[in-house]
Amino acid sequence: MLLNWTVMILYNYFSAMFVGPGYVPLGWTPEKSQDCMYLQYCKVCQSYKAPRSHHCRKCNRCVMKMDHHCPWINNCCGYQNHASFTLFLLLAPLGCIHASFIFVMTMYTQLYNRISFGWSSVKIDMSAAKRDPRPIIPFGLSAFAASLFALGLALGTTIAVGMLFIIQMKVILTNKTSIESWIEEKAKDRIQHYQTGETFIFPYDMGSKWKNFRQVFTWSGIPEGDGLDWPVRDGCHQYSLTIEQLKQKADKRVRSVRYRAVEDYSGVCCPVTKGVKTFFTTPCTEEPRIALRKGDLILATRGLNYWMYGEKILDSAADGGVRERGWFPRKCVEKCQYDSETDQLVDGEKKNR
Repeated sequence: MLLNWTVMILYNYFSAMFVGPGYVPLGWTPEKSQDCMYLQYCKVCQSYKAPRSHHCRKCNRCVMKMDHHCPWINNCCGYQNHASFTLFLLLAPLGCIHASFIFVMTMYTQLYNRISFGWSSVKIDMSAAKRDPRPIIPFGLSAFAASLFALGLALGTTIAVGMLFIIQMKVILTNKTSIESWIEEKAKDRIQHYQTGETFIFPYDMGSKWKNFRQVFTWSGIPEGDGLDWPVRDGCHQYSLTIEQLKQKADKRVRSVRYRAVEDYSGVCCPVTKGVKTFFTTPCTEEPRIALRKGDLILATRGLNYWMYGEKILDSAADGGVRERGWFPRKCVEKCQYDSETDQLVDGEKKNR
């Protein structure tokens, strides 16, 4: 059974790694040209982002039904490998539970018969001599330490990977991804902030957990659909989610605040010269840091106590339209104080660019 667990775990692990999530074809556009107004455009892939797809900085491609980028498989979890990845998260804890049972029973039976750590042998069961006098495999101090260490690894893997499996099953049974769950939360926040009175309904939840489950897990192992077009529930538009993303993108521009860099920042993850609190509170995320020079303008969209996230305002003509987004220390910037005339001037300059 241990061999079976190993084979199934490795099969699903390497399937998730090498099959990949599936990428939106380069230069992709919807069949109807008028539908482009509902979609975001990816400058890197030179194509429109299909519904449920997102651009991954690590893979440098737009990923179909992207859930997240997993460093353990060095690939994204998405449309094609979501089932393999989830099965790996299920089988790994089951195999570790089986191994933990073997370790516990091994230590229990050996310690129940005798305690032998190399320098002494103390019998704790007087009837042990009537049974097998010695085990087939000697159980000394090194074997006990190795078994205890392996038991700790097995239990730790069971808890950590098991929690990831539960999270994945929650999003699969609602036919969402981790990113789409976050988009839905932001939709509720946007509606509540502006008091628009609208109601956002997630379009891809079929209303049945079994139907949602079947979109990921099939008998053939090939997920339903082509990763570009998705069935939607009654009353929803094919581009309901992408329209909401465009609204949130516009809202982010409105809420963003312009800052000016007052100190240089090299872009290192944990800057030593920016203060002890800045050093120890660096964001625990794979999102990049952006280097700053004194005088740079940044549009900040979110922030922490000692860090901020935003986009550097660049000269599109000189920089080829490349966007620089990432984290930077709050200590290195100060809020721009513009009057109304200056605001109009800056907005006019941006339009001309």
